[in-house]
Amino acid sequence: MRHARGYRRLNRTHEHRKALFANMAGSLIEHEQIKTTLPKAKELRPIIEKLITLAKRGDLHARRQAAAQLKQDQYVARLFDILGPRYKDRQGGYVRVMKAGFRYGDMAPMAIIEFVDRDPAAKGAADKARVEAEEAASS
Repeated sequence: MRHARGYRRLNRTHEHRKALFANMAGSLIEHEQIKTTLPKAKELRPIIEKLITLAKRGDLHARRQAAAQLKQDQYVARLFDILGPRYKDRQGGYVRVMKAGFRYGDMAPMAIIEFVDRDPAAKGAADKARVEAEEAASS
């Protein structure tokens, strides 16, 4: 029986899992769409939903709670400045998980997790800006 087995352990320790989801949540907030394995995407969904709910509240305590979970200020700022106001009128269901076939190397089921009303220009925008800044600094 599966009593009191409320989450997937993903073959990781508690600390590793916590860091994994902090990094994945940050990447999702930055790019608004990421590709990962299906079990990780399904576990990430409630974490992101709770962070968006904090961003909708918008007070200082909510910002500190989100900062404790995300670990990087740039993600917290984007969460509260862009994503919170975007979903102000929505009553949940901020992200979707879509199956995306199987990984070639080990046939792991893959999924795409994305925000429902995402900005298509946000995907890879930070990476492009970083590359342009490096090129400008080198020349």
